[in-house]
Amino acid sequence: MCGRTACSLAADNLRRACAYRDRRGQHRQPEWVRGERYQPSYNKGPQSSGPVLLSRRHLHQDADSSERVLMDMRWGLVPSWFKQDNPSKLQFNTSNCRSDTMLSKSSYKGALLKGKRCVVLADGFYEWQQQSGGKQPYFIYFPQTKDAMDKETEGDEEWKGWRLLTMAGIFDCWEPPSGGEMLYTYTIITVDASKDVSFIHHRMPAILDGDEAIRKWLDFAEVPTQEAVKLIQPTENIVFHPVSTFVNNIRNNAPECVAPIELGAKKEVKATPNNKVMLGWLKSSQEGSPQKKDNDLPKWTSQFIHSPSPKKTSADVLQQWLGKQGQPPVKKHKA
Repeated sequence: MCGRTACSLAADNLRRACAYRDRRGQHRQPEWVRGERYQPSYNKGPQSSGPVLLSRRHLHQDADSSERVLMDMRWGLVPSWFKQDNPSKLQFNTSNCRSDTMLSKSSYKGALLKGKRCVVLADGFYEWQQQSGGKQPYFIYFPQTKDAMDKETEGDEEWKGWRLLTMAGIFDCWEPPSGGEMLYTYTIITVDASKDVSFIHHRMPAILDGDEAIRKWLDFAEVPTQEAVKLIQPTENIVFHPVSTFVNNIRNNAPECVAPIELGAKKEVKATPNNKVMLGWLKSSQEGSPQKKDNDLPKWTSQFIHSPSPKKTSADVLQQWLGKQGQPPVKKHKA
């Protein structure tokens, strides 16, 4: 399953990270649609909004179907046929869609057969392992190179920052019966977990690994549904590390959510001279969106970050990235 994600890149960098080549081989960046609505977050849950990629032809019928746009959509699909005036009255959970029933359940079948396929973007997703003493959260993401943590270059140069996790999704567009603004929503397709992560949970998102898979999933005019669904498979090309139970509270929205910990060590942050400033920042950042600038992250000098788990992890690279950022000012957020 997938019940929580992180997507912390600012809107401009998110667009650069989604660069692609169109049908003519031209290097492009997807246009933002309603980009002003996008809010970066280290802790996104269902019913919040998040960034997705989709074919431009869904919005402009004369557009090349290989062209892509970025749109901020609400997580939790509301079928176009839903007749009530309030989408929150939908009686079933549509944040995830099982791959084995997506062509039979009425919530998803119609949208899928109409080619309403999208790619849900995230730094990574969280999953909780059931243990005797409670649940241990993990952060799961694509392997990252050391270059990904260097300061990103400005302008239109090739993106060398964080490689976004690209999850297969289905979207739909719901129009209120009494009129009003169209509501775009999405669901994340899930599959049986790959062997490496099955000890954490038996389900995982369907991850599209590489631009060719993304191209086929998005280009509904060229790739029919029956061909596209073959892309929905578990992947082994992911890494993970344990994180603090700080992420359990959806209101906690800070880099601490993704920071690696050592299992067996205390997962709660203690007030020491080294991290009093960090704690003050975290307290003021529990509500609302994270920093407006990607480099406004706290300097991780406290004892909170320990040696990462040695198995299947890029946590050392992530830790280095967190550790090299500047100290942000303490900001107060309105309740």
